[in-house]
Amino acid sequence: MEYVQERPYRFRVDQRDGMRAPGVVFASPGLLRDAEKSLEQVVNVASLPGIVGASYAMPDIHWGYGFPIGGVAATDVAEGGVISPGGVGFDISCGVRLLTADDGARSLAPVLPAVMDGLGAAIPRGAGPGGVWKLGRAELEALLDGGSRYAVGRGHGVERDLSRCEDGGAVADADVEQVSERARERGLAQVGSLGSANHFLEVQQVAEVYDEDVAAAFGLARDQVCVMIHCGSRGLGHQICTDHVRAMDAAMARYGIQVPDRLLACTPADSPEGRAYLGAMAAAANYGRANRQLLAEAARRVFRRETGGGLTLVYDVSHNLAKIEEHAVDGGGPRRLCVHRKGATRAFPPGHPELPEDLRDVGQPVLIPGTMGTASYVLAGVARGDAFHSTCHGAGRSLSRHQAARTIGGKELRARLEAEGIAVRPLSPRSLAEETPEAYKDVDEVVEASEGAGLCRKVARLVPLGVVKG
Repeated sequence: MEYVQERPYRFRVDQRDGMRAPGVVFASPGLLRDAEKSLEQVVNVASLPGIVGASYAMPDIHWGYGFPIGGVAATDVAEGGVISPGGVGFDISCGVRLLTADDGARSLAPVLPAVMDGLGAAIPRGAGPGGVWKLGRAELEALLDGGSRYAVGRGHGVERDLSRCEDGGAVADADVEQVSERARERGLAQVGSLGSANHFLEVQQVAEVYDEDVAAAFGLARDQVCVMIHCGSRGLGHQICTDHVRAMDAAMARYGIQVPDRLLACTPADSPEGRAYLGAMAAAANYGRANRQLLAEAARRVFRRETGGGLTLVYDVSHNLAKIEEHAVDGGGPRRLCVHRKGATRAFPPGHPELPEDLRDVGQPVLIPGTMGTASYVLAGVARGDAFHSTCHGAGRSLSRHQAARTIGGKELRARLEAEGIAVRPLSPRSLAEETPEAYKDVDEVVEASEGAGLCRKVARLVPLGVVKG
């Protein structure tokens, strides 16, 4: 794949046959070399009808379904711009929630084993059913419509949780009628569960603070204990993606749409099929928000019991979502765009009207999970904000789960992590081995490239004390 370097941490793939926009990749040369195969998907995304700006990729880019993971693309709704479920992925509204503990790392140390045992017992995880909240069908519909707002209204959290959650805890315009019966069945028994693969609940310590003022506004300080939760919409979101990809694949010919990869199946965002997917996707996003809300409450109960202290929400943000947003394009006025972020995090700048008042002066918190044994980051949105105010979402895989499991045994990895002072509560040795740190890119390098490209700025670096793995 041919590309040119435009400036540090920014590379361009020029338009060629079938591309309606160029490709732009934010990365270091080393990260880009690890992702060259994924550039084929960047090129494919550039063929989507109505695309504006460029087909963007974040520094943690790797191969995905249709879109690369780390892909961002916006289409102009008024000009027939499309919505593609492949630009969101199967785990709709997969995202991260960060909470701060009342106690610091030193005071937590004596009770950390008890905290980790409590979290290991309290947090449902794995590929199958099992969740904190057993719902009836009417309750599930209310949750799909109301997200975290419904959960908090039923006593699972506090009102402040909603102001520190993207969209105030619920995506508007959810259309429960567009969620299939099969998707509902899969979602009924999984509310308040991690799932499997790279999902986790991690107890962390703030190791470094890069911007004291912004960190203070977020509620962070050096040596503070935090809890980070990474999960999404479980089987419900997976089924919604499956259902609507199938419907769009069947409908594309009616709109005269051809794509180079059937996994990019799409229809105009304003078409019946597009509106149906957007409504179902919003319902799945609300499920994902409520899922993290329930897990946060489970963690709060453990911390209250074992430490006597509480957990306060810093922020909750998704990194698999499409949204209708207004952005200026090519120096012109605001346009109504359908912004796909798949493995990419929204990073709104200071002053943005969608931010809560207590964060508006400093910008949106951006939560970047790392890997067991390395680090995670808290970033902030910046004024320039290329790629429609988006940035990376994590370290990004470099090995498949099968390849990772062949490099080390789960028991060996657990012993290594615990020797490093990280308490581990895995579901199984195999699931742990699949997520070995060596399976991922260097999160420090990913964050450096994201900041160097002008997508965000560093606020704090967090290191793991203990992890509950799905």
